[in-house]
Amino acid sequence: MRPSTVRFAAAAGLLLSVACSSSRPTPTGNNAPDAGLQQVPATGLEGCLLYTDGRQTGTVPRQVPELSGLAASQKHPGIFWGHNDSNNPFELFALDEAGAVKATLTLTGADPRDIEDVAVGPCAPGGKEACIFLSDTGDNFERRKEVRLFRLPEPAAVENATLPVETLLFTYEDGPHDAESLIVDGRSGQVGVLTKTRASLGDLYAVEGLKPGATGKARKLGTLRVPDDVDRLATAASLHPSGERLLVRTYTRVWELRRPDAKRLEDFVQAQVVEVPGASQAQSEAVTFLQDGRGYLLGSEFAGEPLVRVDCR
Repeated sequence: MRPSTVRFAAAAGLLLSVACSSSRPTPTGNNAPDAGLQQVPATGLEGCLLYTDGRQTGTVPRQVPELSGLAASQKHPGIFWGHNDSNNPFELFALDEAGAVKATLTLTGADPRDIEDVAVGPCAPGGKEACIFLSDTGDNFERRKEVRLFRLPEPAAVENATLPVETLLFTYEDGPHDAESLIVDGRSGQVGVLTKTRASLGDLYAVEGLKPGATGKARKLGTLRVPDDVDRLATAASLHPSGERLLVRTYTRVWELRRPDAKRLEDFVQAQVVEVPGASQAQSEAVTFLQDGRGYLLGSEFAGEPLVRVDCR
């Protein structure tokens, strides 16, 4: 969420800071990323058994000062799709892990309100073509009657272009929510969102009936919690290519939900939840598995902040 929102919440006092879920906890002591982290091996799962500590690969470029989401390209190895938060031009950037902007996509056909995350997956359930999805689901005060996803085919070339998007409206079955985490299952095309709440790591919803000209419905699958409820306020998520591991980022930590043989997103409601290496960043709002699933990349708002890559140990 934009820094101006954080400043507004602080100035307005405690009541508004509670209402506005974008206020950022300050990591201190045992709440700091990786403070005394003892990793749990991911036995029997595809991908890394253990992770390395994060290493800086570059910095957030000046073109994306409010980086709010990252997603590994499925067509172009080493490319990550990134975007700004609200009140910015409707653009999508092709970045490398160093933060170099390889292409800028100018998007048309919609007027975004608060884009919070990005994911790449099948354009439709069961389909083989890859699309990029952007989640216009930010809703600090939980007042929006409808929220939106934007969908466009993943470009065949990494080059500057102007491209139209399709708008996919949806509502929550139980009323408005703030959500900054988008999940698309690369196997099935199932779409999910994870809400941002002070009560838990987030409520997980499956979004169904998505198509242009219609209004889909977000159906609650369950609530995600970390051990002892020590962390909340999910800011980003990424599903492993195997579909058996789900990364969830908060302002202070990174969590991995593990469920062997997971077939659908609802399986993660009963998953093992473990902390994995994070990064010290000013406003931690982006995470994506690498294209091959053997590690992940962490991003932050503010130009010049480090981009941090975590690999298999």
